[in-house]
Amino acid sequence: MNVFFRLAFRPIVATLAGCALLIALGAGAPQETPLFDGKSLDGWKKTDFFKAGVVKVEDGAIVLSPGMPMTGVTSIKHDLPRTNYELSYEARRLSGRDFFAAATFPVGKSYATFVNGGWGGSITGVSSLNGADASENETGKYYKYENNTWYRFRVRVTDEVIRCWIDDKPVVAVEHKNRQVATRVESRSSQPLGFASYDTGGAVRKIAVRPLAPDEIAASNKIDE
Repeated sequence: MNVFFRLAFRPIVATLAGCALLIALGAGAPQETPLFDGKSLDGWKKTDFFKAGVVKVEDGAIVLSPGMPMTGVTSIKHDLPRTNYELSYEARRLSGRDFFAAATFPVGKSYATFVNGGWGGSITGVSSLNGADASENETGKYYKYENNTWYRFRVRVTDEVIRCWIDDKPVVAVEHKNRQVATRVESRSSQPLGFASYDTGGAVRKIAVRPLAPDEIAASNKIDE
């Protein structure tokens, strides 16, 4: 190859290398999939709770009116991830004093619920582990919620660990491997993925799910002693 062709070939090689790097980086970055369009209940159904309140879409959010006692929405998607994923959403309490957007989600072959402010507003945690709900297991803790305030929630599930955050503050990190994971009877209608309120008005928006990258899985599986 003469000097002219070597000089002309270099920028082409550099360009192709740059494109390959961008493609590789893009392929390695998990993409978030929105589950709510902010306009309609497309992809969702009203949960079959006894004497449930009204469910509607308003101002870009799914509004759960107070039920007697529960109101909720359940996803009708059939391709939801079951492990190594992160669920994110924003929710706020509109009225009442109990949970306003308890999220039920897949955990491998089973399901669990991240309860936000249950038991009269006193408990936030995961139900249930080995038959113990959030008021009885190590995930239950007090978190103060203000009405009409949006909170950002994240739930991360791997084959070994469930982690939850509120406004990027870690609130749950619990190993579930080799433990019985199941929802309470009342929350079974929220499976495979759903949100529910209890004698309380709530709203949920910006619901999305994404797969975890290998480094996120490894980091999530490390529980501090």
